[in-house]
Amino acid sequence: MNTDKIYAEAIVNEYSKKSESKVVALKKLDRAAKLPALIFAYAFGIVSALVAGTGMCLSMGVIGAGSAATTAVGIAVGVLGFVGTAVNYPLYKRILQRRKDKFAGDIIKLASQIADSDK
Repeated sequence: MNTDKIYAEAIVNEYSKKSESKVVALKKLDRAAKLPALIFAYAFGIVSALVAGTGMCLSMGVIGAGSAATTAVGIAVGVLGFVGTAVNYPLYKRILQRRKDKFAGDIIKLASQIADSDK
């Protein structure tokens, strides 16, 4: 076995242009459609949970002066955080649906090309 030849072929394969398969392109389109909604949902959920936690800490007197005004502000901030976590999933679904609608034509076209090529 000629190891130099195998090594040379490996180097050539590494530097040569590769044609992207249709399945890989379909996966990239699917990822491009879904990833922004997922990133938004995680970021918005984390921020909302942190806001709710801050509100709870303010209302219980863990942070702040522990006065009645701080408690009232803490309750308001906590409710705002809980509302944010409650609307997170509907917002995610809406963003995801809009992204799917945006990419639907390209994805369906590419998927039908892949399905037709298997026949």
